[in-house]
This record gives sequence, C-alpha cells and structure tokens, in this order.
Amino acid sequence: MTDEIIIRGAREHNLKGFDVRIPRNSLTVITGLSGSGKSSLAFDTLFAEGQRRYVESLSAYARQFLSLMEKPDVEHIEGLSPAVAIQQRRASHNPRSTVGTVTEIYDYLRLLYARVGKAYCYQCGREITRWSVQGIVDSIAEWPNKKRIMVMAPVVRSRKGEYRELFEEIARDGFVRVRVDGELHTLDEMNRTLRGAAFTLDKNKKHDIEIVVDRLVLKDDIHQRLTESVETALKFGNGMVLVHDADDEEDHLFSENYACPVCGISYEELSPRSFSFNSPYGACSMCDGLGTERKLDPDLIVPDKSKSIMEGAIKTWGDPTGRHWGRQVRTIAAEMGVDLYQPWEKLPEDFRRLVLYGSGSKEFAFYYETHDGRFKGQWKSNYEGIIPNLKRRFLQTNSSGIRAWIESFMSQAPCPECGGSRLNEQARNVRIGGMAIHEITVMSIGEAREFFAGIDEQLGERERFIARQILKEINERLGFLDDVGVSYLTLNRQSSTLSGGEAQRIHLATQIGSRLVGVMYVLDEPSIGLHQRDNIRLLNTLKSMRDLGNTVIVVEHDRETIEQADYIVDLGPGAGLHGGEVVCTGTLKDITKCAKSHTGNYLSGKFEIPVPAKRRKGTGKKVVIEGASGNNLANIDVEFPLGKFICVAGVSGSGKSTLINETLYPILARYYQSAHVRPLPYKFVCGLEHLDKVINIDQSPIGRTPRSNPATYTSVFTPIRELFASLPESRARGYKPGRFSFNVKGGRCETCGGGGIIKLEMHFLPDVYVPCDVCHGKRYNRETLQVRYKGKNIYDVLEMTVDEALEFFKNVTSIAKKLKTLHDVGLGYIKLGQSAITLSGGEAQRVKLASELSKKATGKTLYILDEPTVGLHAYDVKVLLDVLNRLVDLGNTVVVIEHNLDVLKVADYITDLGPEGGDMGGLVVAAGTPEKIAKSENSYTGKFLSKILGFTKKAKNSKGAQSSKRTKTRKSKSITRADA
Repeated sequence: MTDEIIIRGAREHNLKGFDVRIPRNSLTVITGLSGSGKSSLAFDTLFAEGQRRYVESLSAYARQFLSLMEKPDVEHIEGLSPAVAIQQRRASHNPRSTVGTVTEIYDYLRLLYARVGKAYCYQCGREITRWSVQGIVDSIAEWPNKKRIMVMAPVVRSRKGEYRELFEEIARDGFVRVRVDGELHTLDEMNRTLRGAAFTLDKNKKHDIEIVVDRLVLKDDIHQRLTESVETALKFGNGMVLVHDADDEEDHLFSENYACPVCGISYEELSPRSFSFNSPYGACSMCDGLGTERKLDPDLIVPDKSKSIMEGAIKTWGDPTGRHWGRQVRTIAAEMGVDLYQPWEKLPEDFRRLVLYGSGSKEFAFYYETHDGRFKGQWKSNYEGIIPNLKRRFLQTNSSGIRAWIESFMSQAPCPECGGSRLNEQARNVRIGGMAIHEITVMSIGEAREFFAGIDEQLGERERFIARQILKEINERLGFLDDVGVSYLTLNRQSSTLSGGEAQRIHLATQIGSRLVGVMYVLDEPSIGLHQRDNIRLLNTLKSMRDLGNTVIVVEHDRETIEQADYIVDLGPGAGLHGGEVVCTGTLKDITKCAKSHTGNYLSGKFEIPVPAKRRKGTGKKVVIEGASGNNLANIDVEFPLGKFICVAGVSGSGKSTLINETLYPILARYYQSAHVRPLPYKFVCGLEHLDKVINIDQSPIGRTPRSNPATYTSVFTPIRELFASLPESRARGYKPGRFSFNVKGGRCETCGGGGIIKLEMHFLPDVYVPCDVCHGKRYNRETLQVRYKGKNIYDVLEMTVDEALEFFKNVTSIAKKLKTLHDVGLGYIKLGQSAITLSGGEAQRVKLASELSKKATGKTLYILDEPTVGLHAYDVKVLLDVLNRLVDLGNTVVVIEHNLDVLKVADYITDLGPEGGDMGGLVVAAGTPEKIAKSENSYTGKFLSKILGFTKKAKNSKGAQSSKRTKTRKSKSITRADA
C-alpha cells in the first residue's frame, strides 16, 4: 500500500488542476491566503472523494439508505482512507441539544443513575427502597434477641371516616386486634357488627388504622413464623408492613412497592428514560423538558426607567394621555398621591407593582368621558394590570400580529417548576454520592471529572461492580474533552450557544473516544477560540490521533500548529481567481526557504505586522460596567475607553463572550435601538451618552439562500440596477430598476424563478441541480439581457469579481464607493453575484464590515467583533487591521474579542480576563496597554505578548497564586482592577 496520498488534476472550485502528494499517517497542515483554495482541496476534494468511495464500497442494499455523493472535479486520487470531517460549524440549534447529549456523556449518566441511583421521596426526603419478604425478614432478624415486636398491616393512613364496615371485614378475616391512632383495641369475634366496641371514631378527623397480624418475641427459631406474618401483613397492607418495636416504642415501615412508605408517593421503576428530558417519563411537565419558559418581562415593558409614565415609559401603551389605560392610572395615582411626571425608577414600589400586576380585588372609582364630551360618568372596578392584560390577550387572540407583538415583550426565564433542570420531581430526587443528575450537569467538565474520579468511595461493592464499565466510559469522555481545551464548559450548556471552534473540538473529542485506526481526519481550523496556552494540548491531541495510525489533515493559519506539522501544503499565491495553485510543499524548513510563499515569509519573519509607534490616547471618555456577574463573571468592574482599539483577551472560558456579547452588547442595543435582548446581571453602567449606536459584526451568514450575495447585502446592486434602468434602451422600453432584479417577476427568467438552476428530485437518489435550459444559468430573460452598459449586461456584471467591477464602474461614484469598501477589506477576489452560502465565516464578517464602512460615519459608534481573524492568513489580518484602524481614526471605538497575538500587539487597550476558565475565571487579571499586560505576572496573555514585544520578564503562572488572587478578588473589587 502506498505511503502517500497522490492527487492529480484537482480542479474543484478555484483549484487550477495541480498535482500534490500528502504523506499518510502524518500531521499535515494546508495553509495559504484566505480564498486560496484550502477548503476546496481538503474538504471538497479529499474528504468528499474519501467519503464517496467508502459509501460506494457498501452493498446496494445499504447504499439505498445513504445519500449518494457527486465525484469531485479531480482526475485521480491514490492512497485514500475512509474519511471523517470535523468541520468548524455551528452546532445544532435544537434547544434540547446540550454538550452532555452531543458527547453521549448524558446517555451514560442516565444509565448510571437508572442502575445504581438511590431514590428519595421529594416530600419527606426518606430513601425509597423496594423490599422483598426475605429482605424484610433478614432486616428484622438482625435486631437483638428477646425483643418484643408486633407485625402489623397498615390499612388506613391519614384518612377521615368512621370505618365501621372496615372493622367488620377485619373481624371476618379472623384478626383479633387493631391499632387505631397508636392505641391497641380488641375486636369481639362474636359481635361482628362491632356494636359492643369500646371506642367510636370521629368521622371528621384523620385516622391511622393497622391490623395486628402477629405478636412475637425474636428468637433464633422464629424465621418461619416471622416470614408468614410478614407475607400476611403485606397482603392486607397493600404491599406495606409496619413492625412495632414494643421495647423501644418505635415503628419501622417497609414497602415492597417502589413508593415512600410515609407519604405514599409512588415512583416509576427507574430506567434510563426516567432521566431523559426528551421523554415524557423524565421531562418536567410544565416546560416539557426545555428548562425555560417565555414570560412577560417588566424590563421590556418599561425599557427606559428614566422616563416618566406621561413621557411614554410604558412601551405597550404608547402615548398615555388620552388612552383608557392612561385615565385609569391617573385615577389610581391621584388616590395614592403619586406624581406621574416623576421618572419610573423614582415611583413608589407598591405603585409600580400595581401598574404592572393589577390591583387584585381592590376597586377604584374610575371616571370616563368621550372625546366629544357627550358621554361621561363613573364606574367602580378593579384595575387589571399590564402583565395580566397582555397574558389574557395572548391566550385569547387569533391574530398572529398581536401574538408577535406581545411576544416582543417576553423573555426566556427558568421554569418555575424544575428551576431549569428540565426534569420532573422523581428524576431530580435520585442521587449518587449525594448528587442528583441535574446537579452533575451544571458542573463544568473539569469539576465533573474530579467528582467521578472519587465516586468509587461512595459506592458499595455491588454498585461498584454494576457501574464499573459505565464509569469507565464517562471518565474517558470527560478526559478527552479536558484534553482538547473545553474543560470550562458545563454539561448542560446548549449546543446552539457553542462557538464553531468549541463545537469542532467537542466533535474531535468524540472521535478520539472511538479510537479508530487507518482513518483520514480532515479538520477546519481547530485552534479557533483557543488561547495560546491551550494550543499545546490541542496539538498533543492531534498528534495522538496520528500516532494511532491515522492521517490528520488540518486547514490552519495558526503559527504554532503550522510549525508543529510533519508536512505543509501552501496554496496561493493570491485568493479566488488569483489562487488555486500549490506555492510550496514540504517541511517547515522548506516553507521558510520559499521566497514566493506568503506563509514562508511570515514564519521566517520577513513579513510581520508592525507594532504601532504610539498608542492612541482616545477621547478621554469611557463606558464603565460595574458589578458584571453573568455566568462565571465574578462581580467585576470593566472600563471601555472610547476612541480606542480595544481587545478583550483571556484563556478559553474566562468570560470574554459573557462580558461582551451577553452583557455589553445587550446593554447598548437596548439603550440605542430598544432591542428586545436582556443583558446578563450587572449593577450599574455609565458613559452611554458618549455614543450614538452600537454595531455587532459577527460571523453568521449574510444570507441563508443562494439568492443572497455580496452585491445585494452591501446594497451595491441597487445603484447598479438604477444605472441599467437609466440607460436609453431601458427608458425606451419602460424598464424600471425592478426589471433588473432576479427576485421579482418582470425581468427574471420565470422557468427557474431567477435562480439560474433547477432542482430535479430523484427518487432513491440525491437531488440533481441542472442549469436552467431557458436562460442557461443567467437568471434573466432574453429581453432584460439585451440591455447593455459598456457592452456588459446585468448577468455579466454579477459574474465580475469586486476588483473587475471596481475598474468597470470607476466613473460611477455611487457604485465605486461601495465596491471600494469590499476591496479594502480584502474581498477583491469574490464575485458580486457569488452565493452567500459559499462564503466562509471570515468572508461573511468582512462583507458586513464593508457594508458598515460604506455608511456615513458619525465618529460616535462602538463596533463589536468576535474573533474577526478566524479563517484569515497573516496577510489578510494586516488588511483587516488597516480597516479597523480606519474606523478608530474616525473617532469610533472598536471592541474585539481576540486571541491572535498580531491583533493584540497593535491594540490601544487590552482587558485580560482569567486567570483560568469556568469557575476559576471571570476576573480582570490585567487591563491597559499591551506593554502593561506583558509586564503583568499573573497574565497568561502577558506571557505570550512579552515574547513578541521583546520583554524578557516571564509570567508567574502557578495555580496556587491564581487561586489566591481569585479569593482576594472576590472579597475586594479594588483588587480585580489592581492592574487596570
């Protein structure tokens, strides 16, 4: 078998028919400029062909259940193994999907709790055990000899009544004595009607009645009699037996049912489904296993608490002066002596609560008068309240518009029944080692690993034997997750909230657990979201996969990963049409010697992003958040100096996204745009008056359909269509700009609906997409394509790259200006009409950035970007930094969450969070210029920054020091900002 993967004639997408060899059983990195063809080679050629061949090797019967794959555009590939792709994609958007379910750890937890978990009554807290007759007898036999006991059958437990018929029935069954409410009584066998009984029962009081089955003294030879008595008691006591210790005056209750013997609460037989929040057997009945409910949020109803009611503080009312609600509140305010022109936050608490939740049964005398003054009068009624009114209308309305409007005032809140655990009461009260299953899932992976490492000591010998294999699987999976750097994630974390890098590393950990050999793994930038400190652990994981006998191919820009690779393939020399060629292949030494390789120049130091000569001083103003405590943030105060390029750094899981994406951005979005997003907890914010808007530029797709493209997203297509509509031929034909849109009827090809392709559904085969046979993929009808500008029709324009279009429209200012911004962010190689779904996350983010750059700057905008260097080569990072610096130079503020040292070193201000991830993070370790961070002894980020800034001082990163710092910081805010 060949020891190389040999690729000949690769032409997928922009690849230009090159040949390349990749060694098998090695760690190979494919690198190059963004858009140079790395993913086309790794995923669309190597992985696609490996997967296609594996599927074709299966039987015809098996293949009918699998989707068939198209052959990639390549002449020949030798030496392929079965392929597994671990791509950088967002995890499932299903709210039921969690880290625990994705990694199968929760499946093993359910099995563990079903087999060795101990159930407890959720009412009284007693352990619920199912007793057998033999077990009850053996338990009693362990009591001291000569102890006097009574074996009784409980027939009535805390119920009202006289029970004459019951006593008659007990007598007929041959029993002599009963115990009623703790007192013994004798039944007269001759008087079956019990009229001669020396007691009567109050039918309005609750009573306990037990049949005395046997009275005996414990001896060695008593087992047979005791067994028979217990069996009789269980029969008449509906599965329960009460044994009274006459010497110690104590009762011992045993049950052969899976139920609490005191409260009578029955449990289902424990099984894995009893702990599944996706099953009705385990899910909370109120939230159906989601753990949350949508409820009306007072903060959304009154978003601006500095306004008064008369100034429109209550958003659901609009103008309150002439409305029915306004008249009612004015009446209540007059009676309570409240000034409605006072800010909402200064109104009395009881009045605010009454306005929101109603007056209950309390009535007020309301006055009414029609607009024309013809009708007026008074009526007495209670006041319904805003929230009860909206609830009622939401349930009663048939209007989807009204429903959507009311939903805009709702937010997610933990389910009041299960507290967010997703499980029903029974599942929440089964414990192992004192912990319920939902208490395990709120632990971080690192904490769960510690818990299960010591769980054996809390299990009996029988439980250890049963749980041995289950615990082995759980511990292995937790270990793999820890090894790939996601130990800070909790098992109940929703998959939809994971970053692309986190989701990929979780998938990677799952693959490691499979221990496959002879497989080709293809990974897409696994270092995304990882701090430099955690990179070495990821690299060790990749090397361990290689050492098992697998071929590991990684698409990567990270310097350390490239330097650790066994073999490197560098594509380029440019991007898009200017790329798709093999620039250089070989070891690190070979790449650094290649003069035409951008990657080689970067690794050798011939190309570098320079450190600015001086840092910006900013505007002197700042936004300050105090007491931020969402997720793992430890009640910290953070400053954002305005007019600067700010980076937020820290190890993975230290709280960066919590601070910026879930606290800062929602605060600003609600203040400037009245957005219906709720920030995580914080105490105070100031400085918002110094800004006028906030823009969050993330890496989500610019569109989810093939119709969306860079031209439509950046609005450059609008002036292009207007230009074509203004041509003499268009005016003669009466064409308007809509004629040149492929989304509306008129100018588009109606056969394909303006898509250019037609989907053919193939039974038992994958759907086939073919070019439209009427417009031949050009999207427009013949008449529209006859209109030309400088010899080009509208389809020809959409097929141009940004650089080609910039030259073509250089004399049309409105078009050239927008195209110039796309060119400036390094996207000159993409086509104007390129489908949005083919753009990478980094490309989509830069399209959004270009769209913002094309707008008129105010100089008071705050831009937020989350790891904008994802998917970018060092050369592209420089282009991105030039764009971001342009924004800051205009007076704006840019806040970036970033690990890339080339970005951190050019920042004006860095806030470094840590010192660790998860519960050991959430503190401000250091804040200030990059030089100040580099000198901080407790900063991991500073340790790596000091190397590239030329400092020789090393960080002291002992865990003891960090734990000590965290303890001190929790006690004093001043220490959290000691380095700021």
